Amino acid sequence: MDKPVRIIGAGLAGSEAAWQCVRRGVAVELFEMRPARATPAHQTPNFAELVCSNSLKSDTENTAPWLLKEEMRRAGSLLIEIARATAVPAGHALAVDRERFSEKVTEVIQAEPLIQVRREEVTAIDENGAVTIIASGPLTSDALSQDILRLSGSQQLYFYDSISPIVEADSIDMSRVYLAARYDKGTADYINCPMTREEYDRFLDALLEAQSVEAKDWEKLNYFESCLPIEEIARRGRDTLRFGPMKPVGLRDPQTGKTPYAVVQLRQENLRADSYNVVGFQNHLKFGEQARILRLIPGLENAKFLRYGQIHRNTYINSPTLLDKTLGMKQHPNVLFAGQISGVEGYVESIATGLLAGIHAAALATKVKPIAPPRATALGALMNYICHAEAKNFQPANITFDLLLPLDEETRRRIRDKKQRHALVCERALAGLQVWLEKSAVRTAIGHHFAPGTPA
Repeated sequence: MDKPVRIIGAGLAGSEAAWQCVRRGVAVELFEMRPARATPAHQTPNFAELVCSNSLKSDTENTAPWLLKEEMRRAGSLLIEIARATAVPAGHALAVDRERFSEKVTEVIQAEPLIQVRREEVTAIDENGAVTIIASGPLTSDALSQDILRLSGSQQLYFYDSISPIVEADSIDMSRVYLAARYDKGTADYINCPMTREEYDRFLDALLEAQSVEAKDWEKLNYFESCLPIEEIARRGRDTLRFGPMKPVGLRDPQTGKTPYAVVQLRQENLRADSYNVVGFQNHLKFGEQARILRLIPGLENAKFLRYGQIHRNTYINSPTLLDKTLGMKQHPNVLFAGQISGVEGYVESIATGLLAGIHAAALATKVKPIAPPRATALGALMNYICHAEAKNFQPANITFDLLLPLDEETRRRIRDKKQRHALVCERALAGLQVWLEKSAVRTAIGHHFAPGTPA
């Protein structure tokens, strides 16, 4: 190996990819344009900054998000390990103190002697040079986007993603809310703001009449379905919010013994518990309108907002036409993509592509043929989707059981219970993962290990 692997972007995917390379003795040049050049969404210069929520989704055993995280844990993911070490209470979900999380990732990566961090913008890709991972994220700069267009020879796709508001804990009227987790799963980690029908109707009417931020002439608002702004959901019908982010099912109010008409949930943002995320309330409203409308929610009448909801453009490539199952470009095998730009949606999915891209790039750098994870694993299912989905209508995807290889017909006929089926799918996936780990020597680390609570 005569050249270090070049990684463009030190977000979730880029940071994980860098770690996977150095675990295999492969040096890395890690490029991050912040703080020299800011983005519309990031607030710090730290690596792996979480821009939207602080949740890494369900941690309930035998769910699809749990399976993906468990596979990554077994494969030696640094970021999943740090997420566990910086977790905050979130019921059955894995949520992190976003500041401590990104600070710890930055600390560990910068302390690694095999990683040379370069705080500068990359505007061009040398497809004939060193092995390169493009992990520039959904907010890829215009100059780099143009060079990706040159390299791909096709139009990039994009969608608009949304950021939820954050409120100051001391400004929440705790006399009007209650603590509970849905169906009492886990501990009562969520603050729940209950609404009567009259309160819901008043809130909904104000939301539907609110002024949105005007889109620029060149923008086409193409929202990702799972990240729709609340005002867009509300326009689909008066009860759509009650079946979505304001769903009251499983959240009985202990003060009344009844299930409210609608509920707004607040999730703890950090270990200090001094701020809360308004769950699922991403929006594209003007800041003044947001304050006025969100203060109609019981308990938030005097809310102080540490961050308002926002919209930003997420860029991604048409992966089915461009990438193979090891995340390398079909036409330029030494160029790999990872993170949201590769066609996945979600924090955990972005980390997963970074883990795989790092493993595959290390193999390429040492003249070894990369081995893709098997289709039956969550990692393999995610790769199968982004490489083989219908190219014409390609949209980024989260990990779901729909993407995983189904059980055979005889087993499905014999076992009707969905939870039992999911458990079998997970058991099969983890068995397949173990074979892949051994076959591809993924565990061939050279003493690099981050121990939570100890200096890097």
